[in-house]
Amino acid sequence: MIKNLLIPGLLLALSGQVQAETSPHWTYEGKAGPAHWAELNPDFVVCHSGKFQSPIDIRSAVSANLPALDLNFHTAAETLVNNGHTIQITVDDDEDFLLDGERFKLVQYHFHTPSENLIAGKQYPLEAHFVHINGQGELAVVAVMFVIGAENIALNSILPSIPSTVNKVVNIGQRIDLTDLFPAKRHYYRFSGSLTTPPCTEGLRWLIMKQPVTLSAMQLTIFQKALKQSNNRPVQPLHGRQIVE
Repeated sequence: MIKNLLIPGLLLALSGQVQAETSPHWTYEGKAGPAHWAELNPDFVVCHSGKFQSPIDIRSAVSANLPALDLNFHTAAETLVNNGHTIQITVDDDEDFLLDGERFKLVQYHFHTPSENLIAGKQYPLEAHFVHINGQGELAVVAVMFVIGAENIALNSILPSIPSTVNKVVNIGQRIDLTDLFPAKRHYYRFSGSLTTPPCTEGLRWLIMKQPVTLSAMQLTIFQKALKQSNNRPVQPLHGRQIVE
């Protein structure tokens, strides 16, 4: 695993927010899109040369009898920003879980529409990435897929706070119960992967929840209008990686 990942550049990169003064402009389409990320900066070369890149299409998982994820939810005080690449919520409180005998704490979560990871070739309308860190600075991402259905109560605390101005940080103004952003059955797929945005750093532990949660068509539309474009990196080759469940 990669040590000392809790530095501003990497945490910002995971959510798609790269500081303009240190990194070139990148996008999800065109000449600065995913196919060209490695050409934009020498620091981005892993986006092309890496062998453990994310996202992936999850197929042929090997049974490893992984225990259901035991998440400890708290009602977190939060700030929100539309950084032009995603809608990101920074968490001031802790939602945590044990993984490999280590405790990982939630630091931020953000959204991609449509989903970045696929499950058996299926793409979902929305995917949330919950970014956790342990005491050694290593990152683990818990991803949750969304399908169109019943309105998601937790999102109703987030969507009205999305600012129209890019990079404007706003206080959400209330504490959010994260429970409705996770499925009741917390079984998952696991694999080794990377940041899904430049610099595409590898060494992250990825946990993809098997069961989706719902959001309404109107809630999805709010995300899409705020982002103005799709913000999903195409799936990457497995290069022999094993997916376990």
